Amino acid sequence: MTRAHDASRRRFLKVLGSAGGALIVGVQTRAFADVADELVGDVLLTLNPYVRIEPDGTVVIGARDPEVGQGIRTAEARIIAEELDADWPRVVVLPMALGAEDGNGEPRWTFGHQEARGSTGIPAAWNDLRSVGATARELLVRAAAQRLGVGARTLRTQLGRVIAADGRSLDYGQLATAASQLPPANAAPALKSPEAFRLIGQDAGDADARDIVTGRQRHAIDQMPGDALVAVIARCPYPGGALKALDAADARALKGVAQVLTIPPPDPAALLGIRPLAAGVAVLAEDTWTALRGRDLLKIEWRAGAAAHGDDALAAQLDARFEQAPTTPVRNDGDYDQARKLAHRAAQARYRIATVAHAELEPPNCIAQVASDHALVIAPLQNPRGALDVVQRLTGLRPSQVEIRLPRGGGGMGRTLDNDHVAEAVMLAKAAKKPVKLMWTRADAFAHDAYRPFAVHDLAAGLDRKNRITAWRQRIASTSRLAGRGEPRERWWLSEAHPDDLPAGLIDNYRLDWFALDSSLPRGNWRAGSHGINAFATQVFLDEIAVATKQDPLQLRLDLLGEPRALPYRGHGGPVLDTGRLAEVLKLAADAIGWKKKRNDGHGLGLAFHFTYGGYVAHALEVSMQGARLVMHKAVIAADLGRVINPLGARAALTGATLDGLSTALGLRITLKDGCVAQRDFKDYPLATMAQLPREVQVILVPSQEKPTGAYEMGLPGAAPALANAVFAATTVRVRSLPILPELMRLL
Repeated sequence: MTRAHDASRRRFLKVLGSAGGALIVGVQTRAFADVADELVGDVLLTLNPYVRIEPDGTVVIGARDPEVGQGIRTAEARIIAEELDADWPRVVVLPMALGAEDGNGEPRWTFGHQEARGSTGIPAAWNDLRSVGATARELLVRAAAQRLGVGARTLRTQLGRVIAADGRSLDYGQLATAASQLPPANAAPALKSPEAFRLIGQDAGDADARDIVTGRQRHAIDQMPGDALVAVIARCPYPGGALKALDAADARALKGVAQVLTIPPPDPAALLGIRPLAAGVAVLAEDTWTALRGRDLLKIEWRAGAAAHGDDALAAQLDARFEQAPTTPVRNDGDYDQARKLAHRAAQARYRIATVAHAELEPPNCIAQVASDHALVIAPLQNPRGALDVVQRLTGLRPSQVEIRLPRGGGGMGRTLDNDHVAEAVMLAKAAKKPVKLMWTRADAFAHDAYRPFAVHDLAAGLDRKNRITAWRQRIASTSRLAGRGEPRERWWLSEAHPDDLPAGLIDNYRLDWFALDSSLPRGNWRAGSHGINAFATQVFLDEIAVATKQDPLQLRLDLLGEPRALPYRGHGGPVLDTGRLAEVLKLAADAIGWKKKRNDGHGLGLAFHFTYGGYVAHALEVSMQGARLVMHKAVIAADLGRVINPLGARAALTGATLDGLSTALGLRITLKDGCVAQRDFKDYPLATMAQLPREVQVILVPSQEKPTGAYEMGLPGAAPALANAVFAATTVRVRSLPILPELMRLL
């Protein structure tokens, strides 16, 4: 359950000193003073305020959002450090735990935004965190003015020092104690003008990079409380199934096995971790290997649930399904039927997008400790507020009695937005009356994922005598990821279709309908959400129209976008979509790939663009076929993300998302065998190798003064359609299905 953001208190800051003379600046909470003494000297394990300046000049900055590889710790710290005028080499960045207090029976969020979803961290940090650094800087300047006997307005700050007009200067560490004793200013501190930025807009390596490359970075899976039992679970392989019979005698007899516990079958009326848990049998032992051996000794019979439908079975329903009324008419502009009748030319195609897994490198795991008055959770999380809700439901504890730590996650891609691993671990810790470390194996992660939904897009268009698109109909059939999560059926379309996604707003006669496909296979959010699916259909269809009408695919898109203007855009990424910004990145990508250069070497070029969560991104790919081998020569990503906090991090995020999108598009899909997921390891679900991916990747960031967006998901939606369009240009084979390679090999 997502609770409303407590926006009314984000602007209130608290300033205090500590026994060790540190200046601490953070958001004001009732419990703030209680933690101050924990934040001095070398005790750096629990960081609650955002900023602490030590007497030796070290600046400790807390990063509030979960880090799963998107670079948020570095970017958030740079925002604060910029306004503080900190000396970056003397900045230490540490993760903050979830901040929650008791507030009238509901959690009161003390640190604002703490989530890794939809690339929302940077926009929220830009609004919230600049004032934190500015407040600390203002206090230090006032303290220096008193020490130097000059007016505060005559002083400036630079690289962790306050500098007077006559050249005298004081290090922040020398001023920390005095600054901590000053009352906050009555007015909000002045923020820097962009012309004065020294850190924002400049490349910075990941704040955790040294620990990562030296092997000292600790993820949740690396941690182990000394008295914890290790738990592994044999889960029902049939979605929605239940335990039929159990003989655990051999497992219980194994030396080192402490307990064997059962997890009840899923109850849609009592959701934990957002999605229903799989029924299971848990073995708790002294170590991981004993727990796994004990699990192997279990004799279990499972009762299958409702039949699970694979992609092929779902696809077989589509002709009949599209003849029925849509589950939800999403948007209807003009009169599509009449415009189609009057059209000079018509086009139609159907696109299929496979069910896929997250395949995150760190499988789900969770440390849980539950007592009568306190609970501790340590896990890879993207939705820690949801984790708190899970703990409260299972324990009845108040928010202030629950501690949720956020170590760096080994990837996420949306998988750890679900908190089923947290629910399992807390249930087991309660029953065992001991701390528990729950471990999922790789096979567990593949067999019990929250998969990206299967989808089919049926598109039709009408064109006039000048080959301008005058009518567009898009019918989407998919297994909504909101199904089975307590959402009413009439809302399931919200995760599958965006009413203002292009070409909506560009074509007068436009219809978008959504059709529900039912499946018992669990679904969840996947990187870029439905943008990663829908862009494939729309961008490949535009390419097909261009080819059929002998138009340049680039020019067709530019003509469709038309003159730069702001279109209304409802939902995440809005309130407007700027067609001029989208056209600019499209032209940049085309120029960089050499779009206008005639090719006679068997290479093909493909383009695609998409507006994702406020970011404007275009892709261009160059490919060729060498025998039966598809070779990607170059990928270009042109992006307008507003003001970029850390260009190095943004380029890495765009590159990573593009490679992820290409790897998934090449050959990945989840299949069923005897009603169960067939994939169990990377040998069954092979990610693309370096040899299969582009030999060169170029990222172009558009300089911008607009408010910043994230970058982690924006590089994915356009990758697959640009690849499919390039494949057609190289081979004249049109692939309308993801994954691409199996279909390409069939058609060649």
